[in-house]
Amino acid sequence: MAITQRLTIDEFLALPAEEPALELEPDWTVVQKVSPQGQHSTLQYTLCERINTFAVPRRLGMAFPELRVIFGGAAYVPDISVFRREHIPRTPEGDVANVFEVAPDIAIEIVSPEQSTNALVRRCVWYVDNGVERALLVDPADRSVLRFAKSTALRAQRLDEALDFGSVLAGFHLTVGELFAALRLP
Repeated sequence: MAITQRLTIDEFLALPAEEPALELEPDWTVVQKVSPQGQHSTLQYTLCERINTFAVPRRLGMAFPELRVIFGGAAYVPDISVFRREHIPRTPEGDVANVFEVAPDIAIEIVSPEQSTNALVRRCVWYVDNGVERALLVDPADRSVLRFAKSTALRAQRLDEALDFGSVLAGFHLTVGELFAALRLP
């Protein structure tokens, strides 16, 4: 779903919440996310669980599923947003804030069957151009992950290649093959 009328960020944020979430593109058009299906949800859960099991006890950061982030004149809901601990917005009491008006350190998108891969590639490029250190595009149909990073060539990763989260999750290890193995139930 796309709303053809252009909205400012304030007008967009005043809209009632919808499921799946609405997003505001940089050109101020409103689009609705695709409802996640089984493979998408499994990969999203696996990545969040693996990242948080590693990062939270080490006080490195946290992975958030389906979190609205407002930055660069847009409001997106990446499938997974990873923030370094010191970049997580907080309330005056020290709790995690509700509103995140800062780019995530890592943004991860997972292709769903109804989604345009090219549109997600453009989104990942936009993420990196607007302050995201790394963007990953996970493609279940191709069993591959595209990695986007500033001043680095686009990298397609498969099989036993380790996902590269850069300095955000230094020491974290998960191969592309291990990620997609989550789609097979024991």
